[in-house]
This record gives sequence, C-alpha cells and structure tokens, in this order.
Amino acid sequence: MTTQTPQKRKKPIKPYHRIKAHANPLSDVNFPYPTTPEDINWHHHYPAYFQAKHEIAEAAALDTAITTAAPTILNAEIVGMNRTAAEVNTTSSQGHHQHNHHKQVEFADIGCGYGGLIVTLSPLFPDTLILGLEIRDKPTQYVEERIKDLREKKEGEYNNISVIRANAMKYLPNFFRKAQLKKIFFTFPDPHFKKANHKRRIISPALLAEYAYVLEIGGMAYTVTDVEELHIWMVSHFSVHPLFERVSDADLEGDVVLRSIMYGTEEAKKVEKVDGKKYPAVFRRIADP
Repeated sequence: MTTQTPQKRKKPIKPYHRIKAHANPLSDVNFPYPTTPEDINWHHHYPAYFQAKHEIAEAAALDTAITTAAPTILNAEIVGMNRTAAEVNTTSSQGHHQHNHHKQVEFADIGCGYGGLIVTLSPLFPDTLILGLEIRDKPTQYVEERIKDLREKKEGEYNNISVIRANAMKYLPNFFRKAQLKKIFFTFPDPHFKKANHKRRIISPALLAEYAYVLEIGGMAYTVTDVEELHIWMVSHFSVHPLFERVSDADLEGDVVLRSIMYGTEEAKKVEKVDGKKYPAVFRRIADP
C-alpha cells in the first residue's frame, strides 16, 4: 500500500491577482450580500471561533435530549458516555458561549487591498476578530489564499482574520449590527481626483452616518492617505459630523494601531520607498447629541 504525501499549498503570488488599481463603487455590479449580519456564515471565516450550522443544530438537539432525559444519568446512546445532566448542560453552555453567543467582528478594514493591515494586526490583537472588506475580486482571492497559507504555516495563529468581497459604500449595515465595531480603518483610499468623482470617495456625510451606526460609543475611525487634498477632505467631513470628534496626537501616543496603519500596509510601504508623506487622522465616535 503506497502512502500519499500531502501536497503543499502553493504560496499566494500577488502578480497572479493583479487587477486595475481602482473600482467604481457606484456601479451596478452584482454583489452577493447578506440580508442581515446574522445571515453570514461566520464559521466559514472564523472556524476556530464559530460552529458550523449543522453542529449548532446537533448541539440544540442534544440540549433538548438532555432536558428530557433522566435527571442524573443520560442515555449512553445520546451522549456516548455516562454523565449527569448537570455536567452535560454546563459543558454545552460553555461551548455555545465560546463559539457563537458573544464573539463577533470588532475591527473592520474598509478597502483592505492585499490584506497587509489585517495580517499586521492579527498577532497584536489575537482575541479580536478582524475583517477586511475589499470591492475587487482578485485582491480578495489573494487575501483568502494568504490567510490560508499563514494558518497552515503557523498553526493556531491568524485564526482571527478574514476577508469578504463587498461594496462597503452600499452594504455595510448588512454585515455589522449597530454599535458592533470598536475600530474601523480607511487606509490609503482611492482619492478620486476628478471633482465629478468625489461622490465615489469612501468618506462623505451620508457614509459617515453609516460608520457612526456600526461603531460603538468610544469606537475609533482611523484614516491615512498620501494625498494631502484627500486628507483635508476627510478631516473636514469628520470634523463637522455631530457624532465624531478628532483624537489628539497626545492621546494617540503609543497607539499600536496607528503605527500599523502608517507602516503595516502595502500602500504604506510603497509611500516609504519613494519618501512620500503620509497624513493620518483618527476620530472617536461620541454619543448622540
């Protein structure tokens, strides 16, 4: 009998996933999107944290069986061993808590590109679920393969990051509940230089209302760009919005997230190579007036 050696996964190669640098977020391209955040199969993205739907159904069936079983000893055919109903109920409830009830995405990278930021943040926040949203299909495929490769090479690591192809300008509330996010990132967004295309910019009064909706009170919105005019645009829109206030440089001293968005993405590294200037700004979600 011959033993088959497992095939090694090929390292994702970025040039195979090249596509035009920009996409029109206002186009009528069909995106599959959930009706509500509860409709998303989070097990697909974070299998270490979420049970598959059929496992949840089986656990629910087991709980039902437990409540109708004898008060001290369960039928061995149901559980596979003799345990008291109290023991099984305790174990079951702990498992559900770990896998489904309280774990949720808390950081979102809007326009994550090739995934540099979420990969950088993953070991810094190992217990936080981080999601990248990218409108272009090829970069999304690359990030998916990159995460799979990292998980295989470093067992037990990078289980807290994932990516979804999505148009955040249209469907953000379909992915996140009200006040769900602690941090949201806009790193080197498309500047859309032409005045006629300013409506395509990721920061606008209408979109800021959606970002305020998905951010918790005290949550932070991080922005960085190498285009000064776009930086002024983003700061001016955030500054006049009643649900955001700018975070002072003093408050950001030692912030590992700010350092990550300044140096941890592919775009940031490109700017570094040409000695370009980067313009960061961070804003805090405040309570409704």
